Amino acid sequence: MAGSMTSDRSRIGGGNGAGPLILTEDVELLDDLLRLCAAAGAEPQVHHSVPERKGCWEDAPMILVGDDAAARCRGATRRRGVLLVGRDQDDPGVWRRAVEIGADCVLRLPDAESWLVDRIADAAEGVGRPALTVGVIGGRGGAGASTLACALAVTAARAGRRTMLVDADPLGGGLDVVLGGEQAEGRRWPDFAASKGRVAGGALEESLPRLHELRVLSWDRGDSVVIQPEAMRSVLAAARRRGGVVVVDLPRRVDEAVAEALAQLDLGLLVVPAELRAVAAAGRVASLAGMVLRDLRVVVRGPYAAGLDERWIADALRLPLVGEVPLEPGLPESQDGGAPPGSRARGPLAAFCTAFWERALAGDGSVTP
Repeated sequence: MAGSMTSDRSRIGGGNGAGPLILTEDVELLDDLLRLCAAAGAEPQVHHSVPERKGCWEDAPMILVGDDAAARCRGATRRRGVLLVGRDQDDPGVWRRAVEIGADCVLRLPDAESWLVDRIADAAEGVGRPALTVGVIGGRGGAGASTLACALAVTAARAGRRTMLVDADPLGGGLDVVLGGEQAEGRRWPDFAASKGRVAGGALEESLPRLHELRVLSWDRGDSVVIQPEAMRSVLAAARRRGGVVVVDLPRRVDEAVAEALAQLDLGLLVVPAELRAVAAAGRVASLAGMVLRDLRVVVRGPYAAGLDERWIADALRLPLVGEVPLEPGLPESQDGGAPPGSRARGPLAAFCTAFWERALAGDGSVTP
C-alpha cells in the first residue's frame, strides 16, 4: 500500500528545516518519531511505504523506516541515511530486515532518542563537512592574538568562505570593537550563557552580527557573564556544523569553558613575541592548553630580541612552527579609522593569513605559509 499521510501531525510547528522521510503504519511509533522531529526543529514527510513520486526516496535527507514497514521497502534504491527504527528490544529478526533494506543502523526507542534527535537536526540543517576550527592564544598578554584572530577571519571571509569568529575571552574588550561593529545589531555571548543541549547552527549564524562578510560572536558592554562549559560546547558545536571556517580567540587562562573550546579545535596557534620572557610565559600557556588541544603550533611575532629567531623559539617550546607574523606598518592607525586587521588585501598580514588558509584547507596536514 503506497500513499502519504496528510494529517496535521506530519506538519511540525516551529520547524524550518527539511526533515526526514518517515515510513510506518504503526501509530504509536509514528507519534514517537513526530515528537522527535519536533524536538529537532524538522518537518517530516510521512508515508506508509516507499513513495511512488520520483525522487522522494532518493532525495530525502534521512529515511526512518519503522519495523512494520521494512518488508514494504525491499527493492528500494540502496542509499545512505536509511535507519530502521522500532521499540521491541528483543526482536531477533531486526538485523535481517536491516540488511534487506540496506539500513545504516538499527535504533530501538526510547534508548536511542537523544542520538536520533541530533541526527534528525543534522539532516534538517544539511550538515556536511564540519568547519575547520582554529584557535588563537597569546603566549603572554599583548601578544597580538586577537589581531591575528580577526585577520584570519577577515581574510577567510574575503575569499568567499563561510566564516564565524568567536570571542572566547570575556576580558578582551570584545572583538566586535576590533572589527568596528560594537553598535551592530545581533546577539552576544550573554544571550547564550545558559545554553544547554543542542543549538541550531543556522539559527545561531543568522542571529549574530554580520561584519565584513563574517559572523561574530562577541561580548556586550554589560557586566561580566560567566559562560558555562555546556554553553561553550553547544555553541561551538553549532558553529562547526555550518561548515567553512571557525576562528576562536582564546584567553591564556584555561577554565572549564575554555577547555571545552580547546577540545573542539582542529588546530591551535600560540602567538609568541620574540622575547625571552614571552617565551617563558608561552611555555606555561602551552603546557595548560596542550593537556586538551591535540595540535598546538607556534606563530612568532617580531621584533626579535638579540639571539632569538623563530626556529629557536619553536624548538624551545617543543612545538611545530607555522611562521612569523609580519609587521604591518600603519595597522594601529587603520584600526582607529575602522579598518579591521587583514582588511588590506595586499598587506603583509593578509598575505600571511591567506597563505595559512591555503595550506590549512588543502587537506595535506601542512599549515606552514
